[in-house]
Amino acid sequence: MMRWLSSKQPSSWQVVVSVLAAFLGVQNDKNRQRDFAGGNIKVYIGVGITVTFALVLMLIAIVNLVLS
Repeated sequence: MMRWLSSKQPSSWQVVVSVLAAFLGVQNDKNRQRDFAGGNIKVYIGVGITVTFALVLMLIAIVNLVLS
């Protein structure tokens, strides 16, 4: 009936890889279906915010290093 209710949730590592793949736009269809079927949207949003924050901090550090 509802396949997505019985699917097991992706591991933490799979969530991180999926978010990074989404940042690059290279997510394959199998992983995308796994994410939508068994993933918790709050986890993906949290990881996405964390990755974005880390990227911004890294860019700030690189710019400060280049300008000094």
